[in-house]
Formats: sequence, structure tokens, C-alpha cells
Amino acid sequence: MRKINWGILSTAKIGLNKVIPALQKSKLGTVVAIGSRDGAKARTVAQQLGIARTHDTYEALLADPGVDAVYIPVPNHLHVPWSIKALAAGKHVLCEKPIALTAREAGELVDAAQRYPRQKIMEAFMYRFHPQWQAAREIVTSGGIGELRTIHAHFSYFNADPNNIRNMGDIGGGGMMDIGCYCVSFGRWLFGAEPQRILGVADLDPKFGTDRVASGILDFGRGTTTFTCATQLSPYQRVHVFGTEGRIEIDIPVNAPPDRPTKLWHQRGLEITEKVFDVCDQYTLQGDAFAQAILEDKPVPTPLTDAVGNMRVVEGILASAKAGGWVKP
Repeated sequence: MRKINWGILSTAKIGLNKVIPALQKSKLGTVVAIGSRDGAKARTVAQQLGIARTHDTYEALLADPGVDAVYIPVPNHLHVPWSIKALAAGKHVLCEKPIALTAREAGELVDAAQRYPRQKIMEAFMYRFHPQWQAAREIVTSGGIGELRTIHAHFSYFNADPNNIRNMGDIGGGGMMDIGCYCVSFGRWLFGAEPQRILGVADLDPKFGTDRVASGILDFGRGTTTFTCATQLSPYQRVHVFGTEGRIEIDIPVNAPPDRPTKLWHQRGLEITEKVFDVCDQYTLQGDAFAQAILEDKPVPTPLTDAVGNMRVVEGILASAKAGGWVKP
């Protein structure tokens, strides 16, 4: 069976701790190279993780003829520039979320991708590939909770480090960009639609200027999504999905552990069923799904237009928080 040869563009923590080990377990992909602006760090990481080749620059990685696809986990403001450069170099691109700083910038990436129709490109919302979310969506679409009416989501952690990129507003920091984008994605994915109007409230850190606590309401016309995301609250995550005849509760909706089972609860009427899912790595599943699209030359599971839609809503939440009222995305 042919496999996709992956190159990793940067030594970002999420790549080292999550994505590279996951891709190394992939059935359809192999990590063959890593590139960094710090060549010594790239070599150290490659030795630790068993990666054959290193490159001292991102450009050198993109010029490597043995690399078919690149995973891009650089800071948010660099997502679009390096995705475009990778496409131009003939590489397929899996880029971390959020895909861009603005919906307009995401649209520029869509335009650029159309110039390279043979290359696949996708935003890395790994949660969608986990069996717990596949099951949740199946329950919703099959009428297992009646008609979907509202989704409540919470996602928070505590990080007040001024040197952390999540606290640097000029390069795409803040809670909405880092984790609020998940909460937005949940609602758009389960409703299968875009919200008609948006309401947001945000508490900004006085030093960083980034949103440290943000809450939003997405009005889909036939239902709502409400959420709170925070970079300076007690760590917690949970999703509740409510319909006219039942509900779903997902235990660990985003950071599903790769080393132990996960679970959700499905209530229909008075009956509650606990569904337990076998151990799996959602990053591996994401990598295999993307590699399969390359190998079979079929559309990627999540098109870039979805990334643009998500950015419109993220922008809308922050715009509403600033304006103090409902806005349209």
C-alpha cells in the first residue's frame, strides 16, 4: 500500500507532542522530514522522534522532492503565507486551525488554492474525525434527539504567560482564535448551516489586549449555539446537545485522549445510554483521512470554504463584543 510522505513545517509543540507521534502510527502516511528555522532544534527533535531528514529552513523542507504533503503548525499569522508557499512548491497542505487571521485572508487562501487544483489543502479540525463526534453527528442527523434546538459548549484553560503566542494579539492570539473556533465549529457542523446572526461578549486582558474570556450566541434560525471559551479560567471542556426528544453529552469533546477510551451519553426520553469508544488517536484518523483524499484524488473531508465560514463567525463574535449588539456574519 502506498503511503504519503509527510514533512513537518516547524518544531511547534503541538506537532512534537500530538501530531507527529499520531502520523507515525498512520496506515497511509510516514513522517520523513522536519524543517525549522533553528537547524539544531530540528536535528534534536528528529533524533528524539526518529525522523530521517531535517532542514534548516522552511523553504528547504518545501524543496524536498521526497515530501508529498506538509503539516503546518506555525503561529496563526503565518498559516496563510506558508500554506500558499507549500501549494506553490507542489505540496499538499494540512494546516492548523484557525486557518487565517480573518475571513478575508482565508478567502485569499481559497483563491490561491484554486490555482493549484492538483494539491489538496485542509484545515486541521481533528475533533471531527473522532468516533465520539461521528457518533454524535449520526445521532443528531438520524433524529436520535428529535429536532436539534441548542448546543452548549465550554472550553477553557489557564495561561497567563506573556511569552506564549496565545497571548499575543498581533499574531492571532486570544481565546476565540485558539479555542473559541472549536465552539463555533461544533454548532456549524451539527446544524449543517451558517448562523443568521451573532452575539458576543468578551473580557480583554488589560496587558495582552487579547480576549481571555469570551461568550457567544449563534442564532441559526431553527436553533442556537451558546458557548464560553477562556484562556484564564479553570481548565474544563464539555459539550451538551439538546433536541426536542433527547440530548447528547460529550465528555472530552476536543482533547480526546489517545491512550484511553472516551464516552458520551445519549438520552432519549427517560432512557440514558452511555456509549464508550475504543482507544484511538484523532490526529491519526485525521492524517489518514487527508492521505486517503490524496491517494484517491478525491475531495478532502473539510473544504476550505468551511474554514472561511468559521472565520466569519469568529470575527463576528469579536465584532459583536466590541459593538455591544447582534451582528450578521
